[in-house]
Amino acid sequence: MNCSNKLGLTIICILLSCFGTTRAEDVGARWGTEDREREYYPIVNLPIPQELVIEAGAFCALPDGKIAVGTRHGEIYIVSGVDQKKPNPSYRLFATGLDEIFGLAYKDGAFYVTQSCEVTKVSDTKHRGKADRFETISDAWGYSHYHEYAFGSKFDDKGNLYVALGLSYSYESHALFRGFAMQIAPEGKTRAIASGLRSPAGIGPNEQGALFYIESQGPWNCSNSLKAITPGSFHGHPASFNWYKYTPEMGPVPEEPKSGSKIIIEKERVKQLVPYAVVFPYIRMGRSITGFTVNHSKGKFGPFEDQIFLGDYTLSIIMRATTEQVNGVWQGACYPFREGLSTGILNVIFTEEGNLLCGGTNRGWPVRGVKPFALERIDWNGKMPFEIKKITITPEGFQIAFTKALESVKALDPKSYKISTFTHPYHAGYGGPEIDQTTPVVKNLELSEDRKTVQLKLDKLIPGHVYDFDLDGLTSAEREKLLHKKAYYTLNEIPKQK
Repeated sequence: MNCSNKLGLTIICILLSCFGTTRAEDVGARWGTEDREREYYPIVNLPIPQELVIEAGAFCALPDGKIAVGTRHGEIYIVSGVDQKKPNPSYRLFATGLDEIFGLAYKDGAFYVTQSCEVTKVSDTKHRGKADRFETISDAWGYSHYHEYAFGSKFDDKGNLYVALGLSYSYESHALFRGFAMQIAPEGKTRAIASGLRSPAGIGPNEQGALFYIESQGPWNCSNSLKAITPGSFHGHPASFNWYKYTPEMGPVPEEPKSGSKIIIEKERVKQLVPYAVVFPYIRMGRSITGFTVNHSKGKFGPFEDQIFLGDYTLSIIMRATTEQVNGVWQGACYPFREGLSTGILNVIFTEEGNLLCGGTNRGWPVRGVKPFALERIDWNGKMPFEIKKITITPEGFQIAFTKALESVKALDPKSYKISTFTHPYHAGYGGPEIDQTTPVVKNLELSEDRKTVQLKLDKLIPGHVYDFDLDGLTSAEREKLLHKKAYYTLNEIPKQK
């Protein structure tokens, strides 16, 4: 059955199996800051002609400043005028007849489209403005059921593409390499590079150029997360072990993980197991995280240069994330950014002018955004928000950078910093509770000369825990409250004392 004929079933199943049951109060969860967010980052609607249905699943920036949009219905549109102050964009249909597009790259005048079943090169060889040649670049994996999704990357600096393959029904692996990440070389040679994926929703580089993917809450994953992909790595779900016999490049089959353990324990026993780099606490930081991109706008989008921006389908929000490598292991933090988008977000991209283009659909699943599909742009209006800019680890605690100078008295008061921690079980069950909560004690505080950075020394640091920061007690030097008071840091490794 062609996926584009299944209407809502596609999104129903990807979200139902990935993100569990929905309660009305969960979908309605919010940070409560939308009125203040628009003071700094207004949302601009990009009108879509009434006769078009554009449920964006992938974006690609073109050399001439236009944006290519790959849709759930298997179409590619070339969109002009996305950065106009009062946008009235034009839409040109470039290709149709493809299957759900969740990856779109561009090279030497051709598109490379990631569909569930293959990566396809789509070209306009006659230069008539419309695709006339469709070539299979790689179909090295199986595809036996409409729920077996594939998410594709942009090209890396060596010309490779990467594809993250979802499991069958999000629980099992019935078709070849389902649950694997694949590398596709420029000539089309394809090899497996990672296993244990469950239901990925995006793949690409982090702010430092390392390969990451988005994982969804479900079996062996108690919350959504960002994970770092390295050759031979295992990412938690053992359903894909049955394909190792076809992947000599992956080495031996990993040890079977023990359900009911913790990932910080199992990664010592299962040597290929990679812990979550950034955990997004469920509901509080999204329910169904999707496509991500890195802000390289050179300051055009405000103070968050070289940070990761991610969409969330169910809650119609955008979040930020930062990552760092400690003792060879990736970890980092996530932060609220912008709510109030009109539909469920499937992907995001920065435009030539440094605005954040967001798109998706609300088809088939409860979504906070009321529109069936939309293209919207988040702009920075030049006004500086008072925000938590970035949290990084230190040998004895954390360093927190802010976008504005802090009021000194509150910044040096330990009571201004409410910090708690938790971890999750690592188990085969769907989702899971937050367990082993602790409340660290702030032992010492140091404020930088410019009052934009605080060093916190805690009584102890616990690897494997997520650190929940509530900084509502702080104000800027101008007595402003933080736009978003919360941030969450996933601690895998503690740096060594220098």
